[in-house]
Amino acid sequence: MTAEERRALVFPYLGRTVEVKIDRPVGYRHEKRGVKLIYEVNYGFIPGVLGGDGEELDVYVLGPTEPLESFTGRVIAIVFRRDDEEDKLIAAPEGAAYTAEQMAEMIRFAEKYYDSYIVTETEKRPF
Repeated sequence: MTAEERRALVFPYLGRTVEVKIDRPVGYRHEKRGVKLIYEVNYGFIPGVLGGDGEELDVYVLGPTEPLESFTGRVIAIVFRRDDEEDKLIAAPEGAAYTAEQMAEMIRFAEKYYDSYIVTETEKRPF
């Protein structure tokens, strides 16, 4: 899947309410490619919706600080990765507001390994 196809896949989710199954709750310890991560936010996926990597579309969940099993909220931003095969959504409770800088800091624990940028719901720029 090309970068343009990936972006076309995730962009329509901006502003939509989604249900997220959390598979890496706050505090979850994960090792991938020799990197050890401790999740600082809840992280999961939208069941049945495939992302650019052929697996279910991933979502960072901002707001709730306790570990969750599921979450329903609004997609307020997209994390576009220039150097990876998938992009991520960012969801938050209805009415929650964060700047792109605040979101970037909250997900930095994982995104610091990628060349990524955030497009917010208010920007709605294509790519």
